[in-house]
This record gives sequence, C-alpha cells and structure tokens, in this order.
Amino acid sequence: MRIVEDPKELLAADLAGSAFVPTMGALHDGHGSLVKRAREGGRPIVVSIFVNPTQFGPNEDYARYPRTLEADCALLEPLGAAAVFLPSVETMYPEGLAAAMEAAGDPSRTPLPAVAREPRLEDACRPGHFGGVALVVGRLFDLVQPSAAFFGEKDYQQLRLIENMVEADRARYGALRVVPCPTIRESNGLAMSSRNRYLAPDQRELALGLSRALQVAHSAQRVETAERLMRDTLDAHGLETEYAVVRDARSLMPVAGFERPTRALIAARLGATRLIDNAPMTVWR
Repeated sequence: MRIVEDPKELLAADLAGSAFVPTMGALHDGHGSLVKRAREGGRPIVVSIFVNPTQFGPNEDYARYPRTLEADCALLEPLGAAAVFLPSVETMYPEGLAAAMEAAGDPSRTPLPAVAREPRLEDACRPGHFGGVALVVGRLFDLVQPSAAFFGEKDYQQLRLIENMVEADRARYGALRVVPCPTIRESNGLAMSSRNRYLAPDQRELALGLSRALQVAHSAQRVETAERLMRDTLDAHGLETEYAVVRDARSLMPVAGFERPTRALIAARLGATRLIDNAPMTVWR
C-alpha cells in the first residue's frame, strides 16, 4: 500500500480511474465497508485522508478532530487499498486557505444544488459547511481522477449534494459514478461515526436515542406523528434536538405523506458532541 502526498504520484502509478473513498481519517468499520464495496469493481482503491478546514464552522471541532494516521493505515492495508492519499492544505488549496474559505462561503464561486440550500437541515444548522464540502470533494475528484467514488448514507444530505454536484457538471467529472453505501451500525444500533469517540461511556447509551427514534418512527402512518415520536424519543434520552423530520428522499424537502420514498433524518446534541442519523421510511399506500 502506497502512502502518497503528491497527486502526480497517483497518476504516475497508473491509479487514475480508481475506486475512490474520500475520508477525513479517524477510520472505523464504516469506512472499512466503503473500501470493501469499492473492491467489488476490481479497480485499484485510493483512500484519501484530509481533515478539511473549509467545512468546519468557527465554533466546530476542526482543531480537536481525531487524527489517527497509523491506526487508519493499519485498518486499510488488509482491506486491499492500493494507496492512501494524504494531501496537504497547500495541495488542496493552492490559492491559499483564506481564499479557499472565502470561496466556500460565496455561492457565486461555489454554487450549491437546491438539496444543499433549501431543506433547512444541515444547511441551516451548519452555515457554510456544504460550501466547504463541495469545494474539497470537487478538488479531490480533480486530483485523483477516479471512475467511481463511494460515500456512506449516514451523511445523507452530503451524499445528495455530491450526487447532484457530479450530475450537474459532467463536463468536469465525466462518467464518474457516485456510489451510495448503507450506514454501518454498532451491534447496539448506534451509527458508526468518527465522532463517537468523543462520547463518554455513560453517554453511549443515551446516544442510542437517535437509532431508537428512527425505529419508533416506523410505527407512524402520518408524517407529523413520526416526527413527534422521534422528538419524544430524543427528549427521553436527554438529547438536544436540532431537527427530527421526515423528508422526500431525493429533494429532502417537506412532505405531507408517504406517497413517494421518504427519509427520516435526525441531528441532536449530547453534551458537546453533535450526532446525526437517518433511515428510509416505509412507504404507506
């Protein structure tokens, strides 16, 4: 497994057209599942590790975000990754970080699809976040030149952003496929996340409120009932709800019923840790 810092080395190693898994590191079995899915296509796998400053707000956890390169490489090597791409901030943003931060926050320079602007979910809770995501993912695609890129459904609105972004600019991204992969959960139902390591042992039981809220929502036959049940479950676990909603699975806009595919999405805080989760809803006819 190669450790690569210069993107020219990826091309020199004939890794263009790879199966690509972009990450911020602090890897876990959820990331491992993306690599396993990428392996199915038979192409060499490139995994990037880059903690992207442009997608963190001023009061978020960029400085303390876990950086565990040695453990990350130990997880990736037996899974068959061909290369780990470790770009620097200078490689990612040759115009300078200050200019990149400005571009991420300027819709005229980093335009976002409606799914990342209008639903009032992560876009409202984390202003500027998706501008940074679009900027870094587009830059990574330009540098790595993959044929397919694999993203987990746990960050569902992010996934929809990237799917829309690629489809809207085929002149830039060519035939690149964005492949959604299911959320991987711990045995108790907690969605795997790099931020779970922030949780104290006694908080992990409370954090199960997210997955339990998603489960109880399936007992509802009305959208408003599902949303109330989710909020009640989060409250019972001592979680501070940011949103707990049922939305159209593609646009993420509000729905009146279950006539078309829908998704339940949750964001909640447990102390200083922010957690998100989601699941497809049963479509009632």
